[in-house]
Amino acid sequence: MNIIATLGPIFLLLIIGWGLKRARFPGDAFWPLVERLIYFICFPALLVVRLADARFEGEAALNLVWSVVILVFMAAALLLLLQRFWRFKGAVFTSVFQGGIRFNSYVALAVAAGLLPGQGVVLAAIAASVMIPILNLMCVLVFATYQDNKPSPKRVLLNVVQNPLILSCVLGLVLNLGGVSLTPMLTQVLELLAQIALPLGLLAVGAALQLKGLGGAKAPLLLAFIFRLFLMPTIALVAGALVGLPESALQVLLVFAGVPAASSAYILARQLGGDAPLMAAILSAQTLGAMVSLPLVLAIGLQVYPSLLLVLGN
Repeated sequence: MNIIATLGPIFLLLIIGWGLKRARFPGDAFWPLVERLIYFICFPALLVVRLADARFEGEAALNLVWSVVILVFMAAALLLLLQRFWRFKGAVFTSVFQGGIRFNSYVALAVAAGLLPGQGVVLAAIAASVMIPILNLMCVLVFATYQDNKPSPKRVLLNVVQNPLILSCVLGLVLNLGGVSLTPMLTQVLELLAQIALPLGLLAVGAALQLKGLGGAKAPLLLAFIFRLFLMPTIALVAGALVGLPESALQVLLVFAGVPAASSAYILARQLGGDAPLMAAILSAQTLGAMVSLPLVLAIGLQVYPSLLLVLGN
């Protein structure tokens, strides 16, 4: 599979979204509304319908789950260790942490679908169902730990349990593990909504790019940029080798590790008193950087992985 040919249309949609926003078409009020539609309706529909039909009995799926858990906790531990060295202000570190560890669901699933037609979306939905609850809980707890104005425990809990992506993951898994089949009509409706999610999501990610905040890069921005686009994929290779992931599942893991952070990180930074301008700059820098780094990460990672698997694998 030609990685450049697969990623080209995805990044072109990002650029188109950026261009539409700059041209103010169809209007400035459109993009916040479409983001809400994707976040609360279309993307949850995609997660529910994919997880409800996913096959979890395979060893590859189970190993992917374990590798995701290893990746997330190793990355979080390294970020907390780096904070002891740099000692960023609380609000700054919350943005660095989110920028380093969170992933953009729209980009990740679109890339996975392109690299592995059919199987890629299923594996990506499995990975997302593990990562989304853990990462959201971690990020909110980091706000509660490092912020001067700490959110109340109730607010922390509400930010986790009311997340539509978490709720849709739970619903999809309950349907799957409970052996409950959706009606053909409901499945078709969810499929149609799911088809909207990724292209609209990519356009919205492009529209959210803010290039003005990238001038004069500072240490927090550079750390989040390097960690997200280069260190996370490196940790993913180690995690995959430790559990012996097959190449197809490894590609999905590398995609989740190498895509930019989620735009919802900016919303959380505003809601909980983080450094929102820094978060916006991190997201924009990572999105632009991923257009170059992600093809390299996938190509080099797949070449290095067999040797790493011999050293660390079972």
